[in-house]
Amino acid sequence: MTMIVTNGLQEMNWSIRVTVTHTPTFQADELKTLSFGPHGIVNFLDGFVLIGTPLPPKEKDLEKRKFGDVNHKEAKKNAITCLREACLHGCCFPPFTGQLPLIPNPAAATTPPRCEFAAATASSLHPQAQFTDHESLPSLADSFGYFNKAYPQYSHTHKADQIRAQEYPHLCLSNHVCLDYIGHCLFSSSSSSNSQFFDVVYKSVSLNSQLLYGGEESELETRLRKRIMSFMNVSEDDYFMVFTANKSSAFKLLADNYPFHTNKNLLTVYDCESEAVEEMTESASKRGTRVRSAEFLWPSLRIQSGKLRRTMVSRTNKRRTTKGLFVFPLQSSLTGARYSYLWMSIAQENGWHVLLDASALGAKDMETLGLSLFHPDFLICSFYKIFGENPSGFGCLFIKKSIASLFNKSSIETSRGIVSLVPAQAPEFELSKQDLAGPSSVSEYDLDESQSRRNEMGISESSDLECRGLDHADSLGLILISSRVRYLVNWLVNALMSLHHPNSENGLSLVRIYGPKVRIDRGPAVAFNLFDWKGEKIDPKIVQKLADRNNISLSCGSLRHVWLTDTSRYDEEGSIVEADRSGANKRKENSHSGFYVLLASPGFLTNFEDMYRLWAFVSRFLDADFVEKERWRYLALNQTIVEV
Repeated sequence: MTMIVTNGLQEMNWSIRVTVTHTPTFQADELKTLSFGPHGIVNFLDGFVLIGTPLPPKEKDLEKRKFGDVNHKEAKKNAITCLREACLHGCCFPPFTGQLPLIPNPAAATTPPRCEFAAATASSLHPQAQFTDHESLPSLADSFGYFNKAYPQYSHTHKADQIRAQEYPHLCLSNHVCLDYIGHCLFSSSSSSNSQFFDVVYKSVSLNSQLLYGGEESELETRLRKRIMSFMNVSEDDYFMVFTANKSSAFKLLADNYPFHTNKNLLTVYDCESEAVEEMTESASKRGTRVRSAEFLWPSLRIQSGKLRRTMVSRTNKRRTTKGLFVFPLQSSLTGARYSYLWMSIAQENGWHVLLDASALGAKDMETLGLSLFHPDFLICSFYKIFGENPSGFGCLFIKKSIASLFNKSSIETSRGIVSLVPAQAPEFELSKQDLAGPSSVSEYDLDESQSRRNEMGISESSDLECRGLDHADSLGLILISSRVRYLVNWLVNALMSLHHPNSENGLSLVRIYGPKVRIDRGPAVAFNLFDWKGEKIDPKIVQKLADRNNISLSCGSLRHVWLTDTSRYDEEGSIVEADRSGANKRKENSHSGFYVLLASPGFLTNFEDMYRLWAFVSRFLDADFVEKERWRYLALNQTIVEV
């Protein structure tokens, strides 16, 4: 497969020729290695080789590689640099500049950037490597100084700090650290007058009818749909877009209408509990669908790729029929583990329809190189109104136009979950919660009558539509956002792992990180739990409540589908328990029960002070009596009468 890709190189008018081939003799569990050399870039995934070659403007059509003169050599160097930056957050893992046997590159550096980044992260804290007392932590100013010294490129992201200060002043005024948002921000608080410029009402329509006829679309919906498709880098020529009440509604809508009666398999890739995925699996199971999930190796929580591939790949050479639906997120919304785009290619080549769950992606991630190569059949994402202030919003379901005929035979007359966006009601005419309870709650007459009254009041639907949140992400760009979040999330992981209980024989860690630790290619999500000096897990819900009292918003999630090896297992506390040598404790099973963990999800509006405040809060648990003190303090503050 050969394609010409231009994402990330538009300003230079360069493109990338990407070739995907199959090499059965090469064995790898995950997408691991990347080399920038005379042949461009190379990636490996279970025998697949992905090669990207920079092509100058005059040669991209001829596909010739002549770089004889100085200008072309410099242009090629710049193109590879740009591709390297794009691939750090795209379909390729970070560049390995050492020498690879398949592509010799004697000029490459001897130290892989992964190691360089890990060393820089290790130096981003105070020279004291471990902290056993919350009072011994360096100050915010000193910590920020070490941080900037370790990551000098972070200063280039100051535009994000300016946007935060000017457009989201409520974050500073409320002194609130928001680490519990997943999705895309539509508006800013500085344009709060527009924050309620639409209401969500259910439509009484089937998905098939919505795709065939669309229905009458308001100017508001048209403009918002175009803006979202542009932001998501999705072409209106290739995809339909359907507004849904939320992410879960989008999953259920697709599950209810997908032809599972003929395509009898549903395969998901999630290492955590997801309400939306459970809605889909429940709907599919009721229709006799075979539901399976990928499994994840403990303790790395990497995909057990061999088993997943055997599940996906056709066992015969006969003509393939459609197997079913493959539901795939590009990264874990809980652990931050990233997965290769090539899983989508493997699925499509073996007769699966692919649903890409893009709800956990960061801003601008849809512009990465990988999504220019692999076009999913379905795509789901979600949007909220204002970061740190208004989490309400809606979901979006994208359906490739070339497969829309799949839903022609759907017997569902009314699909629950499809919504319309209508201009916001004036306060005296707002719809009640009961009105929004079902698909037939609002009639066309009610909407027309409401619009007439709005017009009488001088409220116009055609007012300027400013999605300032999306505009801010566009102005910052993919490389700046991904770099900023990469520095912050890795510093946080390193800082949390530096906390150790005092007087413990083995330097017992306060924090246990689940999934990837310090990695240049990890996603912007950190799953962790806290353990006391006796090694017992502190209830995540208690930690979450205490964090909330300190104006820090964290989420809780549940790890699922973790594969237990022959020699280890995890208990209900999330601890690794080694099996005895007699084999009495040996187990080899897939655990579906899981256990709860805390989740911190930084975004491009997160700053260093947010990360430091979370670190400082967690460090207080080094005090063995901290939880008990807080419990008594809380009771005392909430008592109407304090007995002495």
